[in-house]
Amino acid sequence: MARCTAPVRGHRTASARANCPACGSRSRGYGSYPSYTPSYSTAYSPSRGGGSGRSSIHSSGKHTRPRWSHSGSSVTYTQAEVRALTPIRETVESRPIQPELRDVFLCHAWDDRKDAAKLLHDQLESASVSVWFSEKDILLGTPLMREIDKGLAKSRIGIVLVTPAFLSRIKGEGIADKELSALLARDQLVPIIHDTTYEALREVSPLLGSRTGLNTSEDSMETIAVKLAELVSI
Repeated sequence: MARCTAPVRGHRTASARANCPACGSRSRGYGSYPSYTPSYSTAYSPSRGGGSGRSSIHSSGKHTRPRWSHSGSSVTYTQAEVRALTPIRETVESRPIQPELRDVFLCHAWDDRKDAAKLLHDQLESASVSVWFSEKDILLGTPLMREIDKGLAKSRIGIVLVTPAFLSRIKGEGIADKELSALLARDQLVPIIHDTTYEALREVSPLLGSRTGLNTSEDSMETIAVKLAELVSI
């Protein structure tokens, strides 16, 4: 029996196939075969630093666009973010449109009011999001908890800025803890993780830590503000 020469000479051209004692006769009897050209995916190219020789492969499904994000949006979402934000969006859509509603209730630790919380507030307003923010919405001499209750009732969604200072406040069961309890009772809370981790949050508040939100280690404050603007846009 004639032996194929492909392992030695290859069949890169039609003439090479024709000269093969095993394949040449088949080509002549059944018509030409497509020429054989070895191809190597870049996903399997040897790595520069050695190792297994297989480079990382980026899944095309890593990012997606939620149905509430307009086609010209400049931001991308992970599938985990879309899963986490979809129930929040459904809550936004189910509420009657009321002109007096704020878009977002910003829950934060007192220590963050002039730093991270103020930055997030300013980025949200730059994205045309109306924000209930204690620094501007609670006047001196007014009952704190009553104003917080009113703010919660008149906001489409709540966001909680989770920072090291916030985690300390939760441990001490301060005002932030009372706001958080009210928000957790509804499907309208988005955690924003900043300068800490979900693992640290779960140690202090397993219930809040079980909710996925947005993270400044993955997106800038500006990008997070744009995502929240899309989330509450009606």
